[in-house]
Amino acid sequence: MAPSLFEQIDISSETSPRATQEDGHSRPLADRLRPKDFSDIAGQDHLVGPDGTLTKMIKQERLSSLIFWGPPGCGKTTIARIIADHTPHHFEQISAIFSGVADLKKLFESARLRKQNGVSTLLFVDEIHRFNKAQQDAFLPVIEDGTIILIGATTENPSFELNAALLSRTQVLVLKRLDDTALEKLLLRAETETDQKLNLTKNAREQLKAMADGDGRYLLSMVEQILASNHPDTLDEKSLSDFLQKRSPLYDKSDESHYNLISALHKSVRGSDVDAALYWLARMLQGGEDPEFIARRLTRMAVEDIGLADPHALPQCIAAWEAYLRLGSPEGELALAQALIYLATAPKSIGAYRAYNKAMKAAQKHGSNMPPSHILNAPTKMMKDLGYGAGYRYDPDTVDGFSGQNYFPEDMERQELYTPAERGFEREIKKRLEYWQKLRYKKQEESNQT
Repeated sequence: MAPSLFEQIDISSETSPRATQEDGHSRPLADRLRPKDFSDIAGQDHLVGPDGTLTKMIKQERLSSLIFWGPPGCGKTTIARIIADHTPHHFEQISAIFSGVADLKKLFESARLRKQNGVSTLLFVDEIHRFNKAQQDAFLPVIEDGTIILIGATTENPSFELNAALLSRTQVLVLKRLDDTALEKLLLRAETETDQKLNLTKNAREQLKAMADGDGRYLLSMVEQILASNHPDTLDEKSLSDFLQKRSPLYDKSDESHYNLISALHKSVRGSDVDAALYWLARMLQGGEDPEFIARRLTRMAVEDIGLADPHALPQCIAAWEAYLRLGSPEGELALAQALIYLATAPKSIGAYRAYNKAMKAAQKHGSNMPPSHILNAPTKMMKDLGYGAGYRYDPDTVDGFSGQNYFPEDMERQELYTPAERGFEREIKKRLEYWQKLRYKKQEESNQT
């Protein structure tokens, strides 16, 4: 009888076996340090720690189909291999980049034959989001009837990239970007494995981890370059930067990180956190975002989140946009930064935004109502005879510059759509509206008395 999953995986092990001499030190360091059990996996305790989701799943012997979602180099493939190496399931691994429907059919047929012989199949699919809808649908029947247990790995948000039907048959487990503690753990293991101490100053060591940007595989690749160089001097921050090509931050204009960063930028402006806003702007520009896209979003922020609390916000954004088009990159990006600072430090109001939405709803509800006859032009005699324009008062020519006449449809009650905030320029607008409202009531009372 095959041992259970929990019996086979040594979750309490303190250290992974070091690469033997038979393995050879020609293998990449990342491969030599690949964890052999859960305890060696860095930065994913919420999944593989003593109380982790996967740990509990294994203890209860209820391994089900899973989707591992996380950034590159966080351990998705490693965790799948650990499960595979210590279970009675037959293991198959494919990449969605190089596989098609024909490959899946062969895998599923082989899995069905194994199932008839009492052997289940654990299938690991790397980059599963690369499969199209038809290819993803092919997994549904074989998951449902237990022909395979699927573990899919993706760097993309499954909500956007995977079919709802496939998601309903799997459990999504989120892997975290490796933090400083996890990266330091990898550095210490690398030094132990190679019997070499990284010849770096304290600040350079911190910089090395920052350059990895949460990617453990990339960190170990850089470590390998440093150790292979046998550099005689201790590397400081500048020397390290000169030696290693700095990697661009993880950012793809077509994937979720694009939307995450613009959301972070927008909410930082909305929250009046100018320093955070500048940080996210820099992250987007370094990642290769189109500055014109940023200019459009800044303009939207000006009208959506600031509005008339500071009427100069919109002209600032348009001017910055125009400056970028005239100057180009990188000089024009400073104009965007200036507009961003203006927005983040401006008073905020969604009075105009709310008023517009209320007006749209009112228009949908009362859209067929005619304007009151007194505000209609009467270019023909017939229209004059029908009362078009009769009784209209020209507001600028009144004593108060305000007639108080009704401009809503006659069959529609007056509605208050715009409520300015007590901030910035809208404070002055609010005073005007209150003044006009008093005049309106006064003129209505005078009209009723006559």
